[in-house]
Amino acid sequence: MSHLTYSIDNGLATLVLSNPPQNRIDARMATELADALEAIGHGGARAVLVRAEGPDFSFGGDIVDWPDADIRELRALFERYMQVFKQLERLPVPVIAAVHGLCFGGGLELALRADVIFAAETARFGHPEQTLGIVTLLGGIYRVAERAGRARASEWAITSEQVPAHVMAEAGVVNRVIADDALVAEATAFARKAAKGPTRAYATHKALLRAWAVGGVSAADEAMFDIAMPLFETDDVKAGLASAVNAFKAGLPRPAIEFQGR
Repeated sequence: MSHLTYSIDNGLATLVLSNPPQNRIDARMATELADALEAIGHGGARAVLVRAEGPDFSFGGDIVDWPDADIRELRALFERYMQVFKQLERLPVPVIAAVHGLCFGGGLELALRADVIFAAETARFGHPEQTLGIVTLLGGIYRVAERAGRARASEWAITSEQVPAHVMAEAGVVNRVIADDALVAEATAFARKAAKGPTRAYATHKALLRAWAVGGVSAADEAMFDIAMPLFETDDVKAGLASAVNAFKAGLPRPAIEFQGR
């Protein structure tokens, strides 16, 4: 039975964690995620929604075999997870996560790869790693720090507390808190709208944010025109600019553009 499934429908790819009862992340799920991302890359998807089946998003890594594993085996496993998670993070399309129930450890680190996180009102987030004497091995603490600041990231890692969705939203980790029974519908509607947008512009913004994350505003400024100017050669920008100019000259409101993602 698959631990992760995917589908592509009208430009929206949906990834579903399905490894009951806790959607633990293991080598099989990582492989299936890598396969899904490859298919998404060739399947014309213009947005991705990540969600989960069952009562919880994910409890994190499947630790059952860790005590008996050689440290080199563990490192190879974690490097594989990191590689695949980065593939998701670097997709040149918007990635939206819909999180419900408990979202811990590697599950939180997976959700943090999304550009936008929707959370159910009763969702709870946390870094349980320190209760095991380890750390957030897939970049969780500094990705939380990037969104919420160092003080919050340090506190949540030290305490391993379960942080409610509304606190995560106030801190800037979560974008929106949604009623539990409306989470999937609202996240899907948002993702479908993103899938019909200017895909190349989204990809460019993501690249600029990565440059900023690495080197700050100066680095992003330095990269700006090399990354952004090719947009002017795309069909979407040519159509969008022409539409805006024609409307201006005619004294009419600018019409909505049906972007093609190219």
